[in-house]
Amino acid sequence: MTTLFDPLTMLPTPFLFFTGKGGVGKTSTACAAAIALADSGKRVLLVSTDPASNLQDVFGIELSNHPTAIERVPNLFAANLDPETAAAEYKTKLVAPYRGVLPDSVITSMEEQLSGACTVEIAAFDEFTTLLTDQKLKSQFDHILFDTAPTGHTLRLLQLPSAWSGFLDTSTHGASCLGPLAGLEAKKNLYHEAVKSLSDGALTTLILVTRPEYSPLKEAARASTELKDTGLKNQLLVVNGVLTSSINNDAVAENFVERQQKALSQMPAELQSLASYHIPLVPFNVTGIESLRAFFKPAPVTPAPEERVKIETQILTLEALISDLETSGVRVIFTMGKGGVGKTTVASAIAVGLAERGHRVHLSTTDPAAHLEYVFGDHSDQISVSRVDPKVELEKYQQEVIRQNADSLDEEGLAFLEEDLRSPCTEEIAVFRAFADLVECSEDEIVVIDTAPTGHTLLLLDATQEYHKEIARSSGVIPDSVQQLLPRLRDPKETSVVIVTLAEATPVYEASRLEQDLKRAGIPTKWWAINQSFAAAGTTDPVLSGRAHAELDWIRSVVQNAEGHAVIIPWKQSEVTGYMQLKELTSDLTLDFVRDEHGEGLTISGGSGCC
Repeated sequence: MTTLFDPLTMLPTPFLFFTGKGGVGKTSTACAAAIALADSGKRVLLVSTDPASNLQDVFGIELSNHPTAIERVPNLFAANLDPETAAAEYKTKLVAPYRGVLPDSVITSMEEQLSGACTVEIAAFDEFTTLLTDQKLKSQFDHILFDTAPTGHTLRLLQLPSAWSGFLDTSTHGASCLGPLAGLEAKKNLYHEAVKSLSDGALTTLILVTRPEYSPLKEAARASTELKDTGLKNQLLVVNGVLTSSINNDAVAENFVERQQKALSQMPAELQSLASYHIPLVPFNVTGIESLRAFFKPAPVTPAPEERVKIETQILTLEALISDLETSGVRVIFTMGKGGVGKTTVASAIAVGLAERGHRVHLSTTDPAAHLEYVFGDHSDQISVSRVDPKVELEKYQQEVIRQNADSLDEEGLAFLEEDLRSPCTEEIAVFRAFADLVECSEDEIVVIDTAPTGHTLLLLDATQEYHKEIARSSGVIPDSVQQLLPRLRDPKETSVVIVTLAEATPVYEASRLEQDLKRAGIPTKWWAINQSFAAAGTTDPVLSGRAHAELDWIRSVVQNAEGHAVIIPWKQSEVTGYMQLKELTSDLTLDFVRDEHGEGLTISGGSGCC
């Protein structure tokens, strides 16, 4: 892989989709590409379809779901497709024509029908398809770039044009979980146009962003295959964060390069046929317009003095976190945070740490893009492992609802119900049900749940009441697991959330927003885990040291925000997979190299619980 990624020569189509596993640098790549195109004189619109968008952090301004000019970059506009805002606008648009015409009771009924989680999804999708098909908007911009949600959500979003069109084509009864289908029927041509635009290689390019690591490459291959099946075949691959060599013969950097090259040499066959480009690893945090302008350019690297970064902040190890979880007696433990920060690894390590202390543990994931089996590998008799598979849960949920209603409905009623259950958003309800059942398992064992990236998780948790209503409407039965879910999540004696982050701007900003949202929902948080820290790894390589120095302010910020309940996990020279490596991750560590000459600085110790 020798060709540097250059958006000016490699992105000719008007529609550009940036997608990939969480944490690979989609937002940085999309923003830098948008700036480069705008700087060249093109008029550019950059749109985020991620529920956990961080465009506002990158540009330092508030954004809405309407284009906003970026003052420091002429020709560039940006927007966030916020699902809740989109739903409110969609609901108002549908109901407004009937106010003062129909009785208040009918208006109330219409609003209730449009209050479910499905309306949030279709509203966001409605804006997305409008951008793809709005001829006036297309005439105003040379390029419209979509910074998409992590791959699992993106696959769902990009499959929706076909899914909703197919649903409308086969619907005969005129109703769905969204209420009257008239609102959707009016959009039928719009959705077909969206499918047509996505499938046209002269209009749309899919940029699969990945890192030179096993899991992101595997995820990119899956996305490539599934999106080709939907007709989106004009694809290219961009490998972000490539380090080509170590300047100081630094052991950390040498292992870093070796791991990257090994992963690239084992690139899945699905990706090998794509045009591939790379972006060098930069020695700075990618925030701010000037850093984005330098993002695609190899930074000049000169040998630096062999000095290791000193962390002058007291912080604990993962062992201390696990000891505190055991002492507190909580039964449900979540790892949450931005995609790509290592939630799966931290969840697996917590499960191993608790199992080593004699507890029975169930480790599971609700992440559509999970790679739990790869990280966890073999496991002990004390740990059981599972995954909430959306397709499996959907089929199970459909069969359950039909079975529950078979005796009480006639043939016409059953046909109506089966049609209702074919709507694409039923899958989300099914996943929610499985999520509630998973939490209920905590009565018999400690449940550790590796969640989907933040945006998806928040939609899942915030939608509790809406899904509650959807389940009651479709099946007439609300299981105990659903009724007890919110009380369990809100009880600090039963539930604990571990927020996982990297010591970088965007993951910390997003983790802070996550913490605030969870507090508003009444869900307790306590521990933060800073994962994959170069500052704690002891590197002297100039590029990695640059990243290590950039971590220091964010480490201090996390420790302060967590009121001392923060742990740090060094970047490991070998990828953490399998029970024994996860066990080593939980052991007591002493990193003497980060202490200053007076013996002060980073304190890493285990076993004592809280600071």
